[in-house]
Amino acid sequence: MNPPKAEFQFDFGSPNAFLAELALPAIERRTGVKFEYVPVLLGGIYKATNNLSPFESLRGIKNKPEYQALETQRFIRRHNITRFRPNPFFPVNTLMLMRGVVAAQFEGVFEPYFRAAYHHMWEEPKKMDDLEVFRGAFVSSGIDIDRLIARAQQDDVKKRLIDLTTDAVSRGAFGSPTFFVGNEMFFGKDKLRDVEESIVEQTSRLVPKIA
Repeated sequence: MNPPKAEFQFDFGSPNAFLAELALPAIERRTGVKFEYVPVLLGGIYKATNNLSPFESLRGIKNKPEYQALETQRFIRRHNITRFRPNPFFPVNTLMLMRGVVAAQFEGVFEPYFRAAYHHMWEEPKKMDDLEVFRGAFVSSGIDIDRLIARAQQDDVKKRLIDLTTDAVSRGAFGSPTFFVGNEMFFGKDKLRDVEESIVEQTSRLVPKIA
């Protein structure tokens, strides 16, 4: 019997998705379940669900943004994260980045593209919705970005990103990071403990009981 399917739905523009992803390898080691990385367009999700980014929804609210920042610092300490830097150009339009990662999947270079994209968004942050900056960043990481830029303009790449985003909304997603374990949905980096518990619980159901 197959273990439960675990999905990490991400958009490079979400700092919380970046932070959550850094904690996934430890969950994979403890549970033996590998996450499937699913690109979605966060702007499309917000539009489809009439949602707002925290950057917009927290504006002008007293105390809540400060508490969110405190929770982020707690998460960073808990997971011993040392390489996160706030992006001074946030929010960044991620359409190029997300079409690029779908193109990278099609071209078999997902992992190096993914790591480079996160590096230039949240480790050495840059204005990654500027085409010249975008191209230079990936070139510096050894990515054949001109090939991927061309591939990202093709209809099958655009359709794939739209389809993944639409599917995420149809299954209940309204932001990023979103996780699915089987049919169970979890939202936010603070739900990773619940994600892991669900993986363990669903996996245990598959183990035959000895009479």
